[in-house]
Parts: sequence; structure tokens; C-alpha cells
Amino acid sequence: MGLAFVGFSTFAATAAPLCATDDTPMSQQKQQCQRPMLTAGESRTDTLTNRDIPTGDGGFFRDYEIVAQKDDNLLIDLRSNEFDTVVSLLRPDGTLMGENDDRPGGGTDSLLFMPIEEGGTYIIRVRAFGETGGGRFTLRVSRLVEASGSNPAGRPAPNNRPIPAPTSLPN
Repeated sequence: MGLAFVGFSTFAATAAPLCATDDTPMSQQKQQCQRPMLTAGESRTDTLTNRDIPTGDGGFFRDYEIVAQKDDNLLIDLRSNEFDTVVSLLRPDGTLMGENDDRPGGGTDSLLFMPIEEGGTYIIRVRAFGETGGGRFTLRVSRLVEASGSNPAGRPAPNNRPIPAPTSLPN
């Protein structure tokens, strides 16, 4: 099955306050925590700071929510010129589905492709690699769909007709 990028959609997103990092016990912080919602096609520029949610290892993370349907294919792209990014996708129950530190081809940006097996509200987690780090970042979520007129190898089939095999081979 071939997949193709469909494009970005226009959206309206409201950013809710993130969890407090004061002396409030973590159990109460989780109850107070509201994650900003993202939609497929959205690009969000934000900042990871020491006022975000502590990782427990000296770093901090920032969470976002996205509603995904069964059989969706999400592509999560996280970029920063200020820190080494790590992006994670967590299931609705909070268990880790996948994580990426460095995208293929080098660099310190992150790229994660994840097929969705069950519909629900998923958590996208942004953090820095290592114990410390932070700064400005851009997070983009895309939904990949099967390209129309593609064959199983993902290459377009002209006019959706099979390509005939040659009748004889050249000498």
C-alpha cells in the first residue's frame, strides 16, 4: 500500500495551560494538567522550558493531544535549532507506542511515523535528549493516506492499467 502526503489543513487550536511545576504534589499536578490539542496538518511553534513537566531525570517535557482514528498513519515531525529533540507517541492509556531521537539522514531533529491500530486521544510528548536542554521548537503532525492510483509498491500505475511485460528481450 503506497502512502502519500495529503497536505496541511487550516485549524483553530486553543492552548490550555500546562501542568504547574511549583511545589504542588505530582498527583495534583496531573489533575490540573490540560494538554493543548493538535490536529493533523497543524504546525505549532512553542518553547520547552524548565517550567514544563519534570521528567524525573533532570529534564522537562511538554505534552499535546491528538485524536486519531483506527488505521490512521501519523507522521510527527519535531525540529529545533536550540536543542536535540526527542518526540514520543503515547497510547490513550499512557503507554509508549513509539519514540524517535534523531531522524534518518543525520541531525538532531526527530521524525516519527506511527500507524494507529485503535481510535482514541493520543499524547505527543516533546522533550530534549539528555538531562537538560530546551528552547524553541516546531512540531508538525501529518496524516498520511493511501495515494490514489498507486500499486502495492507505492509507485503510480499509469491510468490504473497494468504494464504489459515485454514480448522479447533485446540481444
